[in-house]
Amino acid sequence: MAQVTAALVKELREKTGAGMMDCKKALSETAGSMDEAVDWLRKNGLAAAAKKSGRVASEGLVAVYASGSEGAVAEVNAETDFVSRNATFQSFAEQVAAIACAVKGDLDAINASDFPGSGRSVADELTHNIATIGENMNLRRATYLSVSSGIVASYVHNALKPGLGKIGVLVALESAAPKDKLADLGRQLAMHIAAARPEWLSTDQVDAAAIDRERTILAEQAAGSGKTPEIIAKMVDGRLRKYYQEVVLLEQTFVMDNETRISKVVEKAATDLGAPVKVAGFVRFQLGEGIEKETADFAAEVASMTKQK
Repeated sequence: MAQVTAALVKELREKTGAGMMDCKKALSETAGSMDEAVDWLRKNGLAAAAKKSGRVASEGLVAVYASGSEGAVAEVNAETDFVSRNATFQSFAEQVAAIACAVKGDLDAINASDFPGSGRSVADELTHNIATIGENMNLRRATYLSVSSGIVASYVHNALKPGLGKIGVLVALESAAPKDKLADLGRQLAMHIAAARPEWLSTDQVDAAAIDRERTILAEQAAGSGKTPEIIAKMVDGRLRKYYQEVVLLEQTFVMDNETRISKVVEKAATDLGAPVKVAGFVRFQLGEGIEKETADFAAEVASMTKQK
């Protein structure tokens, strides 16, 4: 019996694309024979995962986990929306969000973490699920928020089940106010963020390049008005304020009443709660944002296959 070395495991993994623990098990089951280990993986459907790795995965789930003063959100992708309703896939996403919170959102640390009850790492469990479910999958991203005093509130829009959906939001509130009261405010703010899609928390956090780009566009638009340079400068400043109201959370109008600025909502909450309240941060994940989705032309595909024959 050949010794199952790290080099053998690595070689088998490169050949098949299967997870490290699955490769190790395959070699153990086949007395270290490379060819038999490949066959073992194929019979168990684990070598098939590598063939699926090139396919675009833009569906799936956003998973949110919040507990007291910390929380995490993760996006796990699959190829079709159908998989998001698979119980195994949902359980995987839930566990990943909890692990993301434990390791403060570090993606490498998440992948290397033990996946509960499987004897595999998160990365290997994902590979196992690819082979079992039959679609390419990807743990795309994760983020962590925490506060020293206060809460991290969460909201999932159109949730398939608690903590799982297409849009996930976390809001970190720093305050000594009662946590149950903060939770009500946090949930309302999280719902607002899901709907209004702010990009930054405050005006001083807006990317300087984004401001310069916006100012240039606004100046070019105003230049055609025939106004004096002084008036144009005032027009640009006014339109820039409107830009802030569109992209900065604290400058946005609260979607719940469509009239109060978010900064004023927080100020009023602080007065009502009898303690200062600060929005320390937020994160909003929308499933598939930024992923270039494949658009299949079935007729063209059939025609291409016909020509090849």
